[in-house]
Amino acid sequence: MRVKDIMDRSYPSLYADELATKARAILRDMGLRILPIIDEDKRLVGIVTRSDLMAITSSVSPIRVQGVMSRPKFVATLEMYADKAVREMLRLDEWYSPVIQSEQDKAYMGVLGLENYIAAAINRGIEALFKPISSIMSTEVITCSPDDEIDNVWRLMMKKAFAGLPVVRKNRVIGMITQKDLLDSGAAFPVFEAKKGRFKAPPKVSSVMRVPVITLKPNNLVRDAAKLIIEKNIGRIPIVNDKGVLVGIVDREDVVKALL
Repeated sequence: MRVKDIMDRSYPSLYADELATKARAILRDMGLRILPIIDEDKRLVGIVTRSDLMAITSSVSPIRVQGVMSRPKFVATLEMYADKAVREMLRLDEWYSPVIQSEQDKAYMGVLGLENYIAAAINRGIEALFKPISSIMSTEVITCSPDDEIDNVWRLMMKKAFAGLPVVRKNRVIGMITQKDLLDSGAAFPVFEAKKGRFKAPPKVSSVMRVPVITLKPNNLVRDAAKLIIEKNIGRIPIVNDKGVLVGIVDREDVVKALL
């Protein structure tokens, strides 16, 4: 199975000289996590991510995409084996990779996401899908409180390279907060702009967290998590026991590692 067989060829891109606020709107409105950046010849020159754009608070910011974009850690090619590409993405802790024509031809062709690999595995019905979630879940879960300030949670996400956290009260999951939630709410952490763009009083997690929470139990199957990830476009699923107490978490990387 090659990258070209499972990648998303319709994944949007943006020119480097366009406004960063346009990139933010595309990520927000389409629910994307990265946006490939191309030059006038439609060759890949970089990417922007949600965390890159959380620094922009104003809807009329003059910052251009080229001012916030970065080099992708990994770029796949059409003919690369999908297993090889996904293993490299996992090694680099990347959920998405831009795809170019070839090493010689940098023409942008689309994006390979871990969910593309998961969907292909579901279609094939591979055996690993029928393992219990307890065999792949992480049991050391970093959480936040509904009373935490968003600035602090944002810093924690950046420090731990997490895109989302369960919101917990008395060991029970009451919500989820993700970079997408922060981007949607406009609760950004302003790095590039003047201090006047800051919130006077940072909002609390409770004001932007997502409810109700999608959860699974330890005896659910890997297949159950895989289907939810694809159908709901979610990155991680808290695992709770029969009393609703948080006992673990499963994310896209956990599922893909089980499938390889």
